[in-house]
This record gives sequence, C-alpha cells and structure tokens, in this order.
Amino acid sequence: MNSDAAMDIAIVGGGIIGICAAACLAEAGRNVTVFDRTGICEETSSGNAAAFAFSDVLPMAHKGMIRQLPKWLADPLGPLSIPPAYLPKLLPWLIRFWRAGAPEKYEAGLVAQAGMMKLAEAEWMALLDHSGTRGMLREDGSLELYESEAEFRASLPGWAARQRFGIGFRHVEGEELARLQPGLSPRFVKGTFVPGWKTVADPKLLGKAVWIYAQTKGARFERARIERVAADQDGATLTLADGTTRQARHLVVAAGAWSHLLARQLGDRIPLEAERGYNTTLPKAAFDVKRQLVFSGHGFVITPLETGLRVGGAVELGGIERPPNYARSKALLQKAQKFLPGLDAAGGREWMGFRPSLPDSLPVIGRAPGSRAVVYAFGHGHLGLTQAAATGRLIRDLVLGQTPPIDLAPFSPQRF
Repeated sequence: MNSDAAMDIAIVGGGIIGICAAACLAEAGRNVTVFDRTGICEETSSGNAAAFAFSDVLPMAHKGMIRQLPKWLADPLGPLSIPPAYLPKLLPWLIRFWRAGAPEKYEAGLVAQAGMMKLAEAEWMALLDHSGTRGMLREDGSLELYESEAEFRASLPGWAARQRFGIGFRHVEGEELARLQPGLSPRFVKGTFVPGWKTVADPKLLGKAVWIYAQTKGARFERARIERVAADQDGATLTLADGTTRQARHLVVAAGAWSHLLARQLGDRIPLEAERGYNTTLPKAAFDVKRQLVFSGHGFVITPLETGLRVGGAVELGGIERPPNYARSKALLQKAQKFLPGLDAAGGREWMGFRPSLPDSLPVIGRAPGSRAVVYAFGHGHLGLTQAAATGRLIRDLVLGQTPPIDLAPFSPQRF
C-alpha cells in the first residue's frame, strides 16, 4: 500500500481507551480505524468493576500497601498473589514498584493522578452527554468497610490526602452504616461513604454504546490481530496476522496489557505488567446491594450492575500467558458470603482480565520517542474505565498538535 492510500489514524486496541480515543478524534473530524483481535470492549474492558473512580488518587505503591505486601503474599488466595515461577521475571517491576513508594515520588504521583482525575470526570460527563449514554451513569456513592478500629485508623492518612484535593467523604458507623447497606455482617465496625463516587450500569454495554457514537462520527473497525508495527517520522506500518499491511499517518497504541510488546518493536522498553483480576457476576437477585462496596483490607469490591451483581478484584501478578486460576474468584465469593450473610452465590459467571499496570500507577500517555507519528495510551491499571475519556481527549490534543489541558510530563513514555 503506498503512502497515498494511507489511512489517517490507526488505533490498535478496541478496549475502552481505544474507543474513547476514536470517539474524540472522530468528533474532531479525523478518519479513524480501530483494530482489535476480538471486537469492541470484548476483553478486559468488558468485565471490570464498573467504577468511575475519580476519587481514587492514591498511588498503589503507597506506604500502607508496601507494609501489607508480605502478609498478602503469604496467602495464595489473598488480595495479591505472585506465582512462584513468575517471580524472577517480575522482580525488576517489583523493585520499581517499591521505589515508587518513596515519599518524594509518592507526592508527585499523587498530584499527577489528582489532576488526571479532575480532567477524567469533566471529560466523561461531556462524552456521556455527546454519546447519549448519560442514562448509564449511577451516582449512588461508594461505601468502604473496616473490620476493626485499627484498620479504620490505618485508612485515615489516605483520606486526609484525598481531602487536600477536594474529595468529599464521611466516616460512618452504627445506624448510618446499616442504612447505607442493610444486611452487612456485624464484623464491620465502621465505614467511609464517598457520595461523589460513580459507577456505570455495565462497562461492556457502555463501551459498545460509546463505540456506536464514534461510528456515527465516521470511526471504523477492523477485526485483526496486529503482529508487528514500524514507524518513521512520516507514519506507521501495521502488519496483520494474515501478512497484509496497513499504512497510517498516525498510530495510537492502546492495546492494554499487550501494548509494551508493540512499543518494544518501536524501540521503547516500558515496564508494563499484567495484573490479572478475577470476578464472578451473580444474578441481580443475589443480594440487594445499594452501591459499590469496597473491602480494601481484602482487595475486592461488590458492584450492583444492570446485568447482575459483580464480586471481584484482587491482583495476581502472573503475566499474560498463564491460564486463569479461578480458585481466586471462588475465594472472593466465599468472602462475600461472609460479609453479606444473605448472599445467594448460585448461578455466577466467572471471569479473568488483564489490567495493564505500571509500577508508579500512572499510565503512559505521550509520543513515542522515535516517531512523532506514534502516540502511546496504555498502562492505566485499575483506572482504565475511569480515565478513558480523559485519555481520549489527551490523545486527540497530541495528534492535532494542540496544548493538552494537563502537564503530560508525569505520564511520559521516557520517564522510566
């Protein structure tokens, strides 16, 4: 294919990040083609916990988590596990993760994440309105739960950090706790209610609806596995699994947990790891959950969806090739039954997805060092759905040569 036949913008990845980037670029009048091996929102973006976690500004590597790591790792079905055979490969990432918890790096990461979240909320509300999907938004708040006074006190520095950025919350107990979520186990002595926390009716349905909007603006989809990418200053070449090639003036890499493999082909080594997350989606009638419940001491949440009750979370740092270990989703479900004693755990659908995670909890958003034609948009960890519309806006600004609304230096592909 000669350069005259080159497409304008190719996006590799049909998850929520790629879809939002496509919608923003198509709104700006650009011709966009999204490539994905399975479809629109069929992989990690389909089974997440459905939260717009705009108040979740704390980096994962904060001191509390570092302190809990040994205890968590001792439990193979606990909030965090690492298959022993994978540990040698993971070690460099873990060292970077540990270093990211240093006080000066923690503060910089917190400020960057807070700025990103402010933009994320504004951009999502605008995109929901443009795409006619505002009806999928739920504004019920979230309830974080504590099993002891000690656990509650340990959470207070994190809430103080959020308060600095204007995030509202209130600590609750007794009757107010019971009113916010009837039927809780008495083991929970306190909670924190975040009224501004939002969820969506179903993340897969939202993603597909945003894509339909992008299509009305001219965005196209091609189902294909991208085997290789190459780029110079004038554009990019994509080689598909069937051996054919596509030329594009601009390439956006938004392939989630596989993105670093494509970046490496372009000469960029980015320390991305896959956090394998597990869940079970129960029938809607399993329990009357009023809002997203957060069990941070156990690393999981319960979310009421339009399509069921999703019990999931936890982290397994095990790469993208190992088969799923569904004992982890079963362990979460057993805990959920203890925490909500009336929960009917029958009829669930198990799932595992790959969260693309970088050691400092910030995504990579920026131009590839070797080519102005390539833009990276990946590594959002637990916050892909939350930050997708903001990332789409930032990608549009980069491609169009406009000044982004936030400083992109903390998200640079060259920061590692």
